[in-house]
Amino acid sequence: MDFELTDEQRAIVETVRDFVRRELVPHEDLVERLDEVPAELASQIRGKAIGAGLYAANFPAELGGGGLDPFALTLVERELGWTSYGLHTLVFRPSNILRACAGDQVGTYLLPTIRGERTDCLAMTEAQAGSDVRSMKTRAIRDGDDWVINGAKHFISYADVADFVVLFAVTGTEQGPRGERSAISAFLVDHGTPGFTVSRSAPSVSHRGYHHCELSFADCRVPGSALLGTEGGGFDLLSEWLGASRLTVAATSVGQTKRVLELSTK
Repeated sequence: MDFELTDEQRAIVETVRDFVRRELVPHEDLVERLDEVPAELASQIRGKAIGAGLYAANFPAELGGGGLDPFALTLVERELGWTSYGLHTLVFRPSNILRACAGDQVGTYLLPTIRGERTDCLAMTEAQAGSDVRSMKTRAIRDGDDWVINGAKHFISYADVADFVVLFAVTGTEQGPRGERSAISAFLVDHGTPGFTVSRSAPSVSHRGYHHCELSFADCRVPGSALLGTEGGGFDLLSEWLGASRLTVAATSVGQTKRVLELSTK
């Protein structure tokens, strides 16, 4: 079995590594000091990432993404992990869940996010429902052609800069292998929707410039077209996204560890 990288894979690593060292690392001290990435700087970095073909590397080329396979994507994530979350997330990889967009959602959410015109975030976790997703309390109830959402989400990354949120909420019950359980659906909710507010959570020492937030939904009304996928199909979407993200999280951690090792041995 050959574990050597191909020429194409080595080229990917070298391209991302050069971009990180040249375009991201020089701004680390500024982001650390401000606990912010200034909007103008964020826009510049995002534009350079798009120009370099590194943006949305996890999406198929036919949709306008980088079209990388899972292994190549882990190589990208490892190199991006060399610098802080606040900077490397500007080389954005939209949530794979957006692949479930259909109809008008494609032109409103999916394609603009791949092009870098919009930014998404994922809202699953609640204060009392982390790994136990079925325990979430946020609910969406049908009201005519609309859905009315009430509840709160906790520890939601990047929500303060995202244009919209992929929200998971209970929409009823279903029968599971152990009896009745919550049926979960996914929704696309734009920032600025009445009844939807975002506030900063407590700061995290390891994520300067990349903030965790709390989301509140108080009689937040969204149209029926905001449903992502099928009613009750949110848990399957979530499971698919989490499965696809585990390798990239591990790869990012490897990149962080390499940076720490180099700093500690100098």
